[in-house]
Amino acid sequence: MKIAHIIPGSGGSFYCGNCMRDSKYIRALKELEHQVIKVPLYLPIFDDAHDLDEIPVFYGAVNLYLKQQFPIFRHMPAFIEHALDSKSVLEMAARKAGSTRAKGLEGMTISMLLGEDGGQKEELERLVDWLADEAKPDVVHLSNALLLGLAHRIKQRMDVPVICSLQDEDVWVDAMDDHFRKDVWDLMSERGKDVDVFIPVSDYFSDEIHQRMVIPETKMQTVHLGVDAYDYFPKLITKKEPVIGYLSRMCEENGLAVLVDAFILLRKSSEYSTVRLKITGGKTDDDLNFIREQKRKISKAGLENDVFWVDEFEGEERQKFFDSVRLISVPVLIGEAFGLYMLEAMASGIPMVQPALGAFPEVIGISGGGVVYGDNKPELLAQALGELIFDDARLLELSAAGQAGVKAHFDIHAQAQKMVAVYEGALKQ
Repeated sequence: MKIAHIIPGSGGSFYCGNCMRDSKYIRALKELEHQVIKVPLYLPIFDDAHDLDEIPVFYGAVNLYLKQQFPIFRHMPAFIEHALDSKSVLEMAARKAGSTRAKGLEGMTISMLLGEDGGQKEELERLVDWLADEAKPDVVHLSNALLLGLAHRIKQRMDVPVICSLQDEDVWVDAMDDHFRKDVWDLMSERGKDVDVFIPVSDYFSDEIHQRMVIPETKMQTVHLGVDAYDYFPKLITKKEPVIGYLSRMCEENGLAVLVDAFILLRKSSEYSTVRLKITGGKTDDDLNFIREQKRKISKAGLENDVFWVDEFEGEERQKFFDSVRLISVPVLIGEAFGLYMLEAMASGIPMVQPALGAFPEVIGISGGGVVYGDNKPELLAQALGELIFDDARLLELSAAGQAGVKAHFDIHAQAQKMVAVYEGALKQ
């Protein structure tokens, strides 16, 4: 089977769970001897940020923004468009403020969802021409519902099944001004009529999306995220220093301030005087003021020498991070649809400590590799961390359960086989 995966890129400037989700699925599908093509939109894909030669980045973020905001740029010479879609320009754009922010991009989001009726009609035709003439897939898989504006022309031109993953679209849409939200959700429901199957990444998010979009139950099939446990090398947790870890984009929305406040509270007790905090996951320019504020709080508490900010988070550096922490917490303010970092942590033998929000209770409940602590408050997080950080017996129990749970329930190869079954079912319709 030949599958085209259309994936919005993050440019590699921060830990992008959705990008990694798609890349891990693609690798597993290839191991099942299916032919899979990664088609990047907007920016380079997280783990492919250093290689843009094979497939062009469609809807290049810089071109897209300029044409949407300033109509004069819709008539720029081709050589300028090509330059703006270059690797260096797109990587620079990925680091800039606003590259991943919904606020201010409401008009562009709506225009994209309008597809052939929106302001990016020429780019849509370029993408569909490339898919039809060059890629020639049996199935097209959209990474998220914000790409639903592509579905109608793909179906119309190619007559192949269109599959759409669902993960955290609410985070993007709910950040918009109130009067845009209903229009966006309504448009997504309308454009979703051209999709054969929607794939939410958790049962929680399946229920959540039903409150916002009109999707028939017969078109929804949950497929959890997965990782390959053999990609990780757990270090005995009792051999590690008492270090708490954070792995995600360093931003307010992902709850980093909650964790920093919890750490400061924890360190007020002499019992926890040896506990330290290590933070990684990357950032954009949008996050710099927020990070400076967290550093000021830490310095005011006299803890600047006990908090480590790690810039690199890919490959070997991420493994070094896993080797150095006993617990990981990413207390996302409103929860999220899954959180791939949870599987990476548990596959590395590291228990998760998460608020009882979003899909966190579902994932921890299935895997057994962590604890949930109720309301997302620093006081409750500090208490949960304090109860675990020196409890070697409990840490070993959770570490073993997490590793076993990932292998039993979140193995990427098993999840990829479920995805193939979805594709095959759609092809038979």
